[in-house]
Amino acid sequence: MNHRTEIDTLISARWIIPVEPANTVLNRHAVAIHRGIIRDILPLPEAKQRYHPQQTIALDDHVLIPGLINLHTHAAMTLMRGLADDLPLMEWLHQYIWPTENQHVNAQFVFDGTQLACAEMIKGGITCFNDMYLFPQSSAEAAINAGMRAAIGMVIIDFPTAYASDSDDYLAKGLELRDRYQNHPLLSFCFAPHAPYTVSDKTFSRILTYAEQLNVPIHTHLHETEDEIRMSLESTGVRPIERLRHLGLLGPNLIAVHMTHLTDYEIKLMHQHVCNIVHCPSSNMKLASGFSPVATLLNQGVTVGLGTDGAASNNRLDMFEEMRLAALLAKITNHRADTLPAHQVLRMATLNGARSLGLEAITGSLVIGKAADMTAVNFSDLNLTPCYDPVSHLIYSAGREHVSHTWVNGKMLLENGELTTLNPSELKYRATFWQERIGNSAKQ
Repeated sequence: MNHRTEIDTLISARWIIPVEPANTVLNRHAVAIHRGIIRDILPLPEAKQRYHPQQTIALDDHVLIPGLINLHTHAAMTLMRGLADDLPLMEWLHQYIWPTENQHVNAQFVFDGTQLACAEMIKGGITCFNDMYLFPQSSAEAAINAGMRAAIGMVIIDFPTAYASDSDDYLAKGLELRDRYQNHPLLSFCFAPHAPYTVSDKTFSRILTYAEQLNVPIHTHLHETEDEIRMSLESTGVRPIERLRHLGLLGPNLIAVHMTHLTDYEIKLMHQHVCNIVHCPSSNMKLASGFSPVATLLNQGVTVGLGTDGAASNNRLDMFEEMRLAALLAKITNHRADTLPAHQVLRMATLNGARSLGLEAITGSLVIGKAADMTAVNFSDLNLTPCYDPVSHLIYSAGREHVSHTWVNGKMLLENGELTTLNPSELKYRATFWQERIGNSAKQ
């Protein structure tokens, strides 16, 4: 008698795109999951013979991919979506965003806003996000409540907010938070100095010391706008990247966000120091910040992931949109249609994000031994018919509205388009509360 191995779940799909090995598409295969871990990936007939699952899920019209990783967010800012649009970055920050934050942001705001963001991201197939915002404990609690994987930013900025009084206070609170949650299976941590124009050399140096001791990434905005570079030249005599190089911050732990204005020398520095970069095409275009030379960076061997930025500057937490825009922008700016092909873009949105966060052993690809962080996309829609190449379809045709299922650690967070861990009615109620509160204060 043939003995079959007991497992929790067997998920079969029309196509599986594991990301590792590269350029691979598996037809009519299945993923065996036990205790949240991928135990096997094999053809469906073999899977039925080898495993006895407690639950079987057949996705006959679907593509199964690693969960998408949003490598740069300010999740709680979802509550400021559409608050101030069609403005350049510095005016947007100084006249609208920072004043609103000073008046309204507290721990409850961050929890409510992050939960709203988690719902949007789960429905869009995102299983992990790298966050940078005030009151990070509330972000952590919201992610845990939603069941999402999150890299929580220990935010640091050289001016007081409702969260902290000075750089020492930010650092102390961030480190205490990491100590409290560092063993949580869904959470990791990054130092999150906001940007070179809001953080001093002394503070950057302290962050670097802690980051090297603890082996924690440093997540910061860098070379986002021409104004940022001009201000740096006026105040320090060097461009921001050169300033960070002098301070010793360029290295494998650096996650540099935006990077829209780079010289050939700076691109070489990123390669030489094995830095990680986050490309945020929608935000860069909406704020007219510029275009990151993504294809050149990738050709130099630099790890580039994708991020949405916050919903106040995007205004969507939509990684399908970021993937498509990344591919199209790279083609038009390089005048080559074969630049940034679909497989490479999917890798940016999954495995590259995991590597930047130091999580590549846990997530980012569908590999035996990794967590079952997965997204299913339903290709039965008339708008996705016919399908000749499922990877091409993912990048150029499908949208987040086609996401049917999302799993983190084998736990289903989205089932046939319905959230399983969050209550949409409650999220809408809390969002309306904050909308009215912010709107009323703006009228005064």
